[in-house]
Amino acid sequence: MTSRGSTSRFLTSVLHNGVGRYVRQLQRLQLLFSPTAADARGARQFVEEVALDFARQHPDVVLYVRPCSNPAPVLVAEYLNGTVREELITSKTSEEILQLATRLAGQSGLDVIRIRKPFHSDNPSIQGQWHPLTNKPSILTVQGPRLQPQ
Repeated sequence: MTSRGSTSRFLTSVLHNGVGRYVRQLQRLQLLFSPTAADARGARQFVEEVALDFARQHPDVVLYVRPCSNPAPVLVAEYLNGTVREELITSKTSEEILQLATRLAGQSGLDVIRIRKPFHSDNPSIQGQWHPLTNKPSILTVQGPRLQPQ
Protein backbone atom coordinates (compact mmCIF):
# COMPACT_ATOMS: atom_id res chain seq x y z
CA MET A 1 0.00 0.00 0.00
CA THR A 2 1.29 3.46 -0.81
CA SER A 3 1.86 6.13 1.79
CA ARG A 4 -1.02 8.18 0.41
CA GLY A 5 -3.46 5.34 0.96
CA SER A 6 -2.43 4.49 4.51
CA THR A 7 -3.81 6.37 7.47
CA SER A 8 -1.56 8.94 9.09
CA ARG A 9 -1.62 11.57 11.81
CA PHE A 10 0.58 14.21 13.35
CA LEU A 11 2.77 13.36 16.30
CA THR A 12 0.83 14.05 19.49
CA SER A 13 0.91 12.99 23.09
CA VAL A 14 -1.95 10.74 24.14
CA LEU A 15 -4.32 12.76 26.33
CA HIS A 16 -1.46 15.27 26.82
CA ASN A 17 0.48 12.65 28.76
CA GLY A 18 3.70 14.08 30.16
CA VAL A 19 2.29 17.57 30.83
CA GLY A 20 1.86 16.57 34.46
CA ARG A 21 2.70 13.19 35.84
CA TYR A 22 2.80 10.07 33.69
CA VAL A 23 -0.56 8.33 33.41
CA ARG A 24 -0.64 4.75 32.16
CA GLN A 25 -3.22 4.50 29.39
CA LEU A 26 -4.38 0.98 30.28
CA GLN A 27 -7.31 1.37 32.60
CA ARG A 28 -8.66 -2.14 33.05
CA LEU A 29 -7.51 -5.66 32.22
CA GLN A 30 -10.02 -8.53 32.33
CA LEU A 31 -9.08 -12.18 32.22
CA LEU A 32 -12.04 -14.34 31.17
CA PHE A 33 -11.47 -18.09 31.27
CA SER A 34 -13.19 -21.38 31.93
CA PRO A 35 -12.27 -23.05 35.23
CA THR A 36 -12.39 -26.52 33.63
CA ALA A 37 -11.43 -26.17 29.96
CA ALA A 38 -8.13 -27.70 28.83
CA ASP A 39 -7.12 -24.73 26.64
CA ALA A 40 -7.43 -22.39 29.66
CA ARG A 41 -4.69 -24.14 31.64
CA GLY A 42 -2.23 -21.30 31.06
CA ALA A 43 -4.82 -18.74 32.19
CA ARG A 44 -5.42 -20.69 35.41
CA GLN A 45 -1.66 -20.88 36.03
CA PHE A 46 -1.41 -17.14 35.38
CA VAL A 47 -4.05 -16.49 38.03
CA GLU A 48 -2.46 -18.82 40.57
CA GLU A 49 1.19 -17.83 40.10
CA VAL A 50 1.71 -14.55 38.26
CA ALA A 51 -1.40 -12.35 38.56
CA LEU A 52 -0.53 -11.05 42.03
CA ASP A 53 2.98 -10.04 40.92
CA PHE A 54 1.58 -8.34 37.81
CA ALA A 55 -0.89 -6.40 39.96
CA ARG A 56 1.93 -5.28 42.27
CA GLN A 57 4.09 -4.13 39.36
CA HIS A 58 1.19 -2.23 37.75
CA PRO A 59 -0.79 -0.70 40.65
CA ASP A 60 -2.64 1.73 38.36
CA VAL A 61 -4.16 -1.08 36.26
CA VAL A 62 -7.27 -2.79 37.58
CA LEU A 63 -7.06 -6.54 37.02
CA TYR A 64 -10.34 -8.47 36.94
CA VAL A 65 -10.29 -12.26 36.94
CA ARG A 66 -13.61 -13.78 35.90
CA PRO A 67 -13.98 -17.53 35.67
CA CYS A 68 -16.96 -18.09 33.37
CA SER A 69 -18.10 -20.58 30.79
CA ASN A 70 -16.46 -18.88 27.81
CA PRO A 71 -15.55 -21.22 24.97
CA ALA A 72 -12.07 -19.67 24.74
CA PRO A 73 -9.97 -17.74 27.29
CA VAL A 74 -9.74 -14.04 26.49
CA LEU A 75 -7.67 -11.13 27.82
CA VAL A 76 -9.65 -7.87 27.43
CA ALA A 77 -7.79 -4.55 27.71
CA GLU A 78 -9.70 -1.28 28.14
CA TYR A 79 -7.84 2.01 27.64
CA LEU A 80 -8.57 5.56 28.82
CA ASN A 81 -9.45 6.72 25.31
CA GLY A 82 -12.24 4.12 25.10
CA THR A 83 -10.44 1.54 22.97
CA VAL A 84 -11.11 -2.09 23.86
CA ARG A 85 -8.76 -4.83 22.70
CA GLU A 86 -9.52 -8.52 23.02
CA GLU A 87 -6.65 -11.00 22.79
CA LEU A 88 -7.24 -14.73 22.60
CA ILE A 89 -5.00 -16.61 25.00
CA THR A 90 -6.01 -20.11 23.99
CA SER A 91 -3.29 -22.69 24.77
CA LYS A 92 -0.79 -20.04 25.93
CA THR A 93 1.48 -20.50 28.91
CA SER A 94 1.40 -18.21 31.93
CA GLU A 95 4.68 -16.58 30.81
CA GLU A 96 3.23 -15.79 27.38
CA ILE A 97 0.13 -14.32 29.02
CA LEU A 98 2.35 -12.22 31.30
CA GLN A 99 4.28 -10.90 28.27
CA LEU A 100 1.02 -10.09 26.51
CA ALA A 101 -0.39 -8.30 29.57
CA THR A 102 2.83 -6.32 30.00
CA ARG A 103 2.78 -5.33 26.33
CA LEU A 104 -0.85 -4.23 26.58
CA ALA A 105 -0.01 -2.21 29.72
CA GLY A 106 2.68 -0.32 27.82
CA GLN A 107 0.51 0.59 24.84
CA SER A 108 -1.70 3.65 24.43
CA GLY A 109 -4.68 1.93 22.84
CA LEU A 110 -4.22 3.76 19.54
CA ASP A 111 -3.51 1.89 16.35
CA VAL A 112 0.02 1.97 15.02
CA ILE A 113 -0.07 4.27 11.99
CA ARG A 114 2.28 6.41 9.94
CA ILE A 115 3.39 9.72 11.49
CA ARG A 116 3.19 12.66 9.06
CA LYS A 117 5.93 14.74 10.66
CA PRO A 118 8.22 13.95 13.61
CA PHE A 119 7.19 17.28 15.18
CA HIS A 120 3.90 19.05 15.78
CA SER A 121 2.72 22.12 17.65
CA ASP A 122 -0.79 22.69 18.93
CA ASN A 123 -0.06 26.45 18.87
CA PRO A 124 1.68 27.22 15.57
CA SER A 125 3.52 30.51 15.10
CA ILE A 126 1.37 33.32 13.69
CA GLN A 127 4.26 35.69 13.05
CA GLY A 128 4.37 35.08 9.34
CA GLN A 129 7.37 34.82 7.08
CA TRP A 130 10.31 37.18 7.26
CA HIS A 131 11.17 39.39 4.27
CA PRO A 132 13.56 42.35 3.88
CA LEU A 133 10.88 44.95 4.67
CA THR A 134 9.53 43.26 7.81
CA ASN A 135 10.83 45.78 10.38
CA LYS A 136 10.99 48.83 8.11
CA PRO A 137 8.49 51.73 8.07
CA SER A 138 5.26 50.87 6.26
CA ILE A 139 5.70 53.75 3.80
CA LEU A 140 8.45 51.74 2.15
CA THR A 141 6.05 48.95 1.36
CA VAL A 142 3.78 51.34 -0.53
CA GLN A 143 6.47 53.31 -2.39
CA GLY A 144 9.11 50.63 -2.61
CA PRO A 145 12.71 51.13 -1.49
CA ARG A 146 13.91 52.54 -4.86
CA LEU A 147 11.04 55.06 -5.28
CA GLN A 148 11.77 56.72 -1.98
CA PRO A 149 12.65 60.48 -2.21
CA GLN A 150 16.31 61.13 -1.54
